[in-house]
Amino acid sequence: MTEAHTQTTPRILIVAGSDSSGGAGIQADIKTCAAFGVYSTTAITAITAQNTHGVQKIEAMSADMVAAQMRSVLSDIGADVIKIGMLANAEIIEAVASVILEQDEAITVVLDPVLASTSGDALLDASAIDVMKDKLLPLADLITPNSIEAEILTGIKVEDVDGMMKAGEALLEMGAYGALMKGGHVKGKSIIDVLVTPEGNQLMSAPRIYSRHTHGTGCTLASAVAAMLAQGAPIEQAVQEGREFVFEAIRTAPKLGGGNGPLNHGLGQGSGDQGSNNTLQDEGKPNPFAVLKDLQT
Repeated sequence: MTEAHTQTTPRILIVAGSDSSGGAGIQADIKTCAAFGVYSTTAITAITAQNTHGVQKIEAMSADMVAAQMRSVLSDIGADVIKIGMLANAEIIEAVASVILEQDEAITVVLDPVLASTSGDALLDASAIDVMKDKLLPLADLITPNSIEAEILTGIKVEDVDGMMKAGEALLEMGAYGALMKGGHVKGKSIIDVLVTPEGNQLMSAPRIYSRHTHGTGCTLASAVAAMLAQGAPIEQAVQEGREFVFEAIRTAPKLGGGNGPLNHGLGQGSGDQGSNNTLQDEGKPNPFAVLKDLQT
């Protein structure tokens, strides 16, 4: 007699592009999910040749292949959360939205609207942005744009916290349930992120770390939040713990490459404390975040 199987392992289906340097995209997503004790499956949307200096070449997968990967995983392993990153073109966006709508059970969707890399290389066709707004954004339980992406999606200038809140509220009006407005590109001594939901706006502040090793920060944050959501955390807790993870991952970055280097997704000991070129804006003040513990609970 075979025992009935009860699903207990949190699962994330990552739909994103491959980063050959390992700092962003699918690679960063998998590493982050592993750090949180969450099992990740993937649907690769594009292959990129890139390093810390930039993106040299991109080849998108066919929309049919992206959809096939998603259906294969969802029909067998399933997913508690679908985390979406780089989508490359309108056809892939439409395919991803169609597969999500096919699902009988509701799956939480975290959408990181990857429009450009840290080095400024375009990662989504301009013609596809309207398709993202029409087809995919309304399916998102949480969208995680930086200020530049928020401006492109909403047409609202984002130069301060007020602009972040207005753009976030506009994204909710466009159909997203929640918006995590990232403030890394907004000038200031501290980085202020704003979580916008129907229940209101929550501002979260952290010291700014001056470092060139920030490649894949957006991918990492979205995946960390998605990992917490997959474990059943409320959105506010998921965002806060995701932000703490990214702060530590930047602070202890391994300092690889000559350009925008990757984060420390494993949060390994000693990788950023000795000889680090990273400096806090609030130098000399204690780290405002507690030491990360029990990530798998």
